[in-house]
Amino acid sequence: MKATYGRKRRARSPAFFWRTHVQYSRFRRELPLHMMLAPGVLLALLFYYLPMGGLFIAFQHFIPAKGFFGRQEWVGLDNFVYIFQDPYAFRALQNTIAIAFFKIVTGIVVPVFFAILLNEIVSPVLKKGIQTAIYLPYFISWVILGGVLVDLLSPSSGVVNSALRILGAKPIFFLGDNAWFRPTLIVSNVWKEFGFGTVVYLASITSIDPGLYESAKIDGANRWQQVWNVTLPGMRMIIVLMTVLALGNVLNAGFDQVFNLYSPQVYQSGDILDTFVYRLGLQQSQYGPATAVGLFKSLVSLLFISVSYFVAYRCFDYRIF
Repeated sequence: MKATYGRKRRARSPAFFWRTHVQYSRFRRELPLHMMLAPGVLLALLFYYLPMGGLFIAFQHFIPAKGFFGRQEWVGLDNFVYIFQDPYAFRALQNTIAIAFFKIVTGIVVPVFFAILLNEIVSPVLKKGIQTAIYLPYFISWVILGGVLVDLLSPSSGVVNSALRILGAKPIFFLGDNAWFRPTLIVSNVWKEFGFGTVVYLASITSIDPGLYESAKIDGANRWQQVWNVTLPGMRMIIVLMTVLALGNVLNAGFDQVFNLYSPQVYQSGDILDTFVYRLGLQQSQYGPATAVGLFKSLVSLLFISVSYFVAYRCFDYRIF
């Protein structure tokens, strides 16, 4: 009698082959969608996840001449101690939180308010025209808009200061005065970004059941009461979603915008963590402390987005899935 070793192989059931066939058929049907998604996933891996391998520089006295995988000197948490004792780092952190906070608030309030007003326009042609006009600046980079703002806000030949002179007021150095630089950043960011938010919130308004407005009219509600009791509650989940996503960027005050508009004159009010890291790492070649600042910023952002998602889940019953 022939000996057998190990467990006897169990026969596959017809249900197993049917499930395999269904999964394979689904994979073939969805393969074009996966292929369409592949470039975006590849770019995310290349520019977001692969650079995370360099985070260990935050714990080293990194010398480029020794190579990325060379024998570098490990310094533990000395780089973090150095940046926390640097008064310029603390100033950059304060500016980042202040600028990002006002950008988040205005980036939610202004688009919601404008979307509600835009929804009240009866003429579809006028509505589409305004929507397109406010959406166009979103596609222009800050490199171009920075040059436009420098010309518009120039204290000597800018259109804004020329109008102020006509009205009898003194010219204002918007991009060189610490008292005016931060409001200029916030207002210009709203002008560029609120068109995108308006489109998102306007889409959420169109998904509200029109029968709710009819019921409110029957109950005697005017337009503002309809907005307060029907429109805003119908937009609640989108507002919560956009807020949660925005809080994850609480330490991203906009490097592109600030870098193209600021100067040493306004470091006191406009220097943020990203520009501080740029000067510390690329201009002063202090790679370890610069990486430590970036790691600290990422950890704080992760904490904020985790807390915001928890609050949204507990208070507004918001779920990702």
